[in-house]
Order: sequence, then C-alpha cells, then structure tokens
Amino acid sequence: MEERNLTIADIAEELGVSKTTVSRAMSGKGRIGEQTRKRVQEYIEAHHYSPNVVAKGLAQSKTFNLGLVLPGDYQIEELPFFQKCMMGISRTASEAGYDVLISMVTPERITQLERAVTNRKVDGVILTRTLTDDAPMRYLQENGVPFVAIGSTENRQAVQIDNDHKSACRELTEMLLNRGIRKIALIGGSESYVVTRNRLQGFLEAFAVREDWDGEKQIFLNVGDGCRVEEIVEKLLTDRVECAVCMDDFLCGCVLNALQQRRIAVPEQVQAASFYDSCILANRIPAVTSIRFDVEELGRKACELLLRMLDGDEVERHTLLGYEVRMRESTK
Repeated sequence: MEERNLTIADIAEELGVSKTTVSRAMSGKGRIGEQTRKRVQEYIEAHHYSPNVVAKGLAQSKTFNLGLVLPGDYQIEELPFFQKCMMGISRTASEAGYDVLISMVTPERITQLERAVTNRKVDGVILTRTLTDDAPMRYLQENGVPFVAIGSTENRQAVQIDNDHKSACRELTEMLLNRGIRKIALIGGSESYVVTRNRLQGFLEAFAVREDWDGEKQIFLNVGDGCRVEEIVEKLLTDRVECAVCMDDFLCGCVLNALQQRRIAVPEQVQAASFYDSCILANRIPAVTSIRFDVEELGRKACELLLRMLDGDEVERHTLLGYEVRMRESTK
C-alpha cells in the first residue's frame, strides 16, 4: 500500500487490531495495553502516518477552525490595526493546528457569523471590536459559543483582552498638562465603540487629579470625516487652542493636514498628539507624539486565550496589555 493513502483501517488490518484500538493508541486516551500502544506507535512512525485533519475533527467533534469577526464598516485607516491583529491570531492558530475563518459583521447585520455558527464551521470565535450595544457578543453567548473579545466590555461574563487605553490616555494627557498647556482639545470618533469611551475616560481622569488646573478643554466626539475636522480646526484656531489631541491617527492626520493648509506651524503655533500610533503617522514631519500598542501581541494573546478555553482550561476574564507613550516633536 502507498504510505500517503494510509488510513486507520489499513493500520488496524496490518496489525490485526481494531480501528478503535488504533485510535486509542494514537490519542493516548482509553484503555489499551502498553505493548499494543507501543506497537501501533512504532508502526505509524515507521510509515510516516499523519491523521487526516477532517477525520480527526469528526472524531473529536471539532472543526479545527477558529472564527475571526471583523467589522464590515471599518475605515481604510483602521486596516493596519486589523492586519497586525490578524497576523498574531493566524500565526498562533497555525502553530496549534487550527485554521482561521473570517466573518464580516456590522452592528445591524451579523449574517456571516450566524452562518458560521449554525453550520458548525468554527470551534470558537475572536471578536476584534467591542460595541456599547454588541449584537455579535450577545449572539455568541446565547448560542454557547466560546469566544474572546479584543477590546473592553462591561459584560462581565465575556473573556476580554485589551490594551490599557484608559491609563495610556491619562498618562499622555498628564504629560501634556505638565508642560503648561492651558487650552487643549480632544477629537474622537464614534461613541458606539467602547475604545472611544475608554480613551475619553483616561483623558478626563488626567484633569480630575489636577484641582489647580484652571485652563480650558474642548471635546468633540463622533467625528468621522475630514470635513468635520476642518470645521473643528477653524474653531480651535479661533479659540487659540494650544494643543489638539486626537483619539486615533486618522483624525490626527486630518488635523495636521488642515493645519498645514492654513500654514499653521506644528508645534510652534499649535501642538498635536494622537492616542494611537501606526504607520499612518510614521513619516509625518514633525514626528507625532502618540501611544504605541503591540497589536500583533494583542492578537496572539487573544488566540492563546481561546485555545486554552477550547482545551477546557479556566482563563482570566479580563486581561490588559501594556503601552508606550512616545513624546515626539509635535508637542513642545
């Protein structure tokens, strides 16, 4: 017989044992004599036998697929985050013998995720965004599907992993205030994203511990396009705001473009900072003060948590990873 077509039935027939005995010898589970186990193991090693992953999955009631849920309404500027996150997840899954199945969802439509679960295509799921009203998370919980959420959530039953956005944003804001800034503005995205709320909370906490601060702060949320940023920049210049802090690098890039068009020098006339750092800001002159998170590590850790859950291990419910504040030339 050709070794590449070797099956459990072939091994059983060759050794004069049952297919169940061969399966037990391979898995290490079930009652079987040590001599028989050794005999089967030696045979499969000699013939370089590798079990078919589909057959293995059926035997263990597993698909050896992990679901990865991506937001279908993501902005192109968010792509670097999801690419790095997927890289960490895919590498970790591959090392454990799993493949990754991607589902795209929006807050209003989770059909792809429902189809993957209903057709039993995945053993567990990783969510890459958390929402204040989180339909994908509710669906997975209602259907008993193991999952890990990348991002924070108030759902205490969910296993979640995130970077410590609140502490990072508080620390960066404190550093700016310590440099004597009296007029500061925060520009952020959609309030439906939990990360927006966490970054806002960190920003506000920096002021809460400074009872002596008598400056002025302005906050603009649900900013989603360059036109709105243009309007905000006009107001900031009219109000003589000293520093514009943006919740992400897309908004920061829009602010810098608007300032450049008006020939406003950074940081001499207006300072700028971002609560996130990616390749979008990498080549900016001057270099932008921002916060660096290891996104690939975030994906890797999320996948490790899910794999442990699938193995029946108890895992921590809430994991926070670190960050690095990078003070650069865009702030004095």
